[in-house]
Amino acid sequence: MDAPTMEDYLQLFVEETSRYNDIVLGSLLPANWLAPLPHFFRGWLRNYIGGTFIYLISGTLWCFYIYYLKRNVYLPKDAIPSKNAMLLQIGVAMRALPWYCAFPAMTEYMIEHGWTKCFSRISDVGWIAYLCYLAMYLVFVEFGIYWVHRELHDIKPLYKYLHATHHIFNKQNTLSPFAGLAFHPLEGILQAMPHVLALFVIPTHFTTHMALLFIDAIWTTNIHDCIHGKLWPVMGAGYHTIHHTTYRHNYGHFTIWMDWMFGTLRDPVEDEAKKI
Repeated sequence: MDAPTMEDYLQLFVEETSRYNDIVLGSLLPANWLAPLPHFFRGWLRNYIGGTFIYLISGTLWCFYIYYLKRNVYLPKDAIPSKNAMLLQIGVAMRALPWYCAFPAMTEYMIEHGWTKCFSRISDVGWIAYLCYLAMYLVFVEFGIYWVHRELHDIKPLYKYLHATHHIFNKQNTLSPFAGLAFHPLEGILQAMPHVLALFVIPTHFTTHMALLFIDAIWTTNIHDCIHGKLWPVMGAGYHTIHHTTYRHNYGHFTIWMDWMFGTLRDPVEDEAKKI
């Protein structure tokens, strides 16, 4: 029996993305509509439909829970954003989502054509190597997003023409879970860039990469709800709310480590203690 070729191995990625397409698109669109669509466009459409669903459903459920079911429990009444503020955030995000979703579709194209260091099965490298690579990937992404975010503030034209779109929501009574994707489209791509660049330098399990992108979408909802979870070393909403009010602190994404290392960390618990 002939040994598998590189083309055979790359086909595993195509089969996986095709399964994702079938899960999202298969139940929504007739097969005769999907058949003529190129594989790349199916991936974009799946990302767009899935991303829109995740954004709207997770944001709506979380807003319903914290602003209605638990009204005045987690946040004082004057910190609850208005419906107009949330609708504005949804509008900004929905205009950007088609562009956001083209980026992972392009990433999948590069993976399927063997341009990255992605591997399809954990058994290809073993569990120890997989966990080491995952740790390297997460550190790379955390470092990259920290510096992209920080430079979006430090480089004035980038702030003025890109990041300012997101920073019109700067107080508790304007921030909501829907602010999580309310970015200029180009900024959203820049902040996602470390996830993609990592694939070219670190061997990465493709399914894990896809799962982390999904987690990323949920995470952006969480860190804009203004509720501080107090789970060290997680960069929770308490830290990110400070970022929206001072502009010079807490640039990190999942954790506080990069802010701690580079001197930009500001702790919400210590801030509250100083007010007492």
